[in-house]
Amino acid sequence: MHSASGIYCCSTRTTETNCTIIPGLLLIIYVYKKDKVEKEPVRLIVRLVIFGILSCIAAAALEQAESTILPKYPEGSVQNALVQSFLMAALVEETVKYLATRFGSWRYQGFNYRFDGIVYAVSAAVGFAIYENILYVASYGFATAVVRAFTAVPLHAFCGVFMGVFYSYSKKASLTGKPVVGWTLLALLVPMCIHGVYDTFAFLGERGTMPLLVFVILLYIAAISTIRKMSREDYRSGFYTPPAASMPQVQQATQAPQAFRRDAQDPRYQRSAQPQAQQQPQPVQPEQPQQPQAKVDEDGDIYIEL
Repeated sequence: MHSASGIYCCSTRTTETNCTIIPGLLLIIYVYKKDKVEKEPVRLIVRLVIFGILSCIAAAALEQAESTILPKYPEGSVQNALVQSFLMAALVEETVKYLATRFGSWRYQGFNYRFDGIVYAVSAAVGFAIYENILYVASYGFATAVVRAFTAVPLHAFCGVFMGVFYSYSKKASLTGKPVVGWTLLALLVPMCIHGVYDTFAFLGERGTMPLLVFVILLYIAAISTIRKMSREDYRSGFYTPPAASMPQVQQATQAPQAFRRDAQDPRYQRSAQPQAQQQPQPVQPEQPQQPQAKVDEDGDIYIEL
């Protein structure tokens, strides 16, 4: 009897572990397969997942410290839901996930396509979600793992999708010498808003159940549509190195890595980048000496005019 109980307990823990980890891994695999142009190395994905786990640990400590200074409102009130959702969970968690993505991938030389940023941000977000899921399941049991597999885990991953889009634009701006602050703010604020709205409905309890369900469905549609669109257009969305002062842009594009070369084939780029041909001055022809001419005067005599 004791042995059977032990086997049942082990089986239950295995099931809980699978429900905790597998949903996040499936989301990473889905996004990874949508990367059509060039696959990112698995070791980079693993590193970002680890960074995401570490960011979850950091978020827990920051939220604990922040809870001591935030205003207190009654449980279940709208004020409490807004404070807990936007000023604590969304602000802290999306910031640390962005930092995990940035530290784990910004300097990677293979970061040269827009969809790459989505892969990086989703990997870090899923690492965060997996560790957070383990903590919740350890506290509240198997039922929590099942619910969060379809709600909280996709939430973190889908926030990573929108973060990754703007994160990629900030990377492209840095390569072309343009300001990155605006794109960086969008990479933070858009996921914060999504996360804050989700948590607000969750904190409202029964009053927020139906709005939360509708919001999750809309989030699924928006995120999957964004993933498909970005994947479909990625072959036309490569990044390019900034032009050197001493090298024409077309020449530089042909000498860049393979991922950067397609711009040299764009007729619009060729017209804008091709240096104007300088008009060569025509050589001055020397004057030919005037040849003497023979003429006949009125009397019929022939003479030579010099």
